[in-house]
Amino acid sequence: MQTVSRNELKTVIKESVKEALEEELIKMRLMFFPNISDREMQDIADRYKKPENKSVHTEKMDI
Repeated sequence: MQTVSRNELKTVIKESVKEALEEELIKMRLMFFPNISDREMQDIADRYKKPENKSVHTEKMDI
């Protein structure tokens, strides 16, 4: 049988609670995203299309 120090136990509990809270936060965030229809999604895709690979702004600096 292996014994666990108080600090190790505390660390394990903290990590477990943190993971559980992160999972619940993700669920809560997803609840507040509006549901959109396929038609609305297609409209968004048609309006905004895929971004180009060109840069919008460039700057040159002499060092």
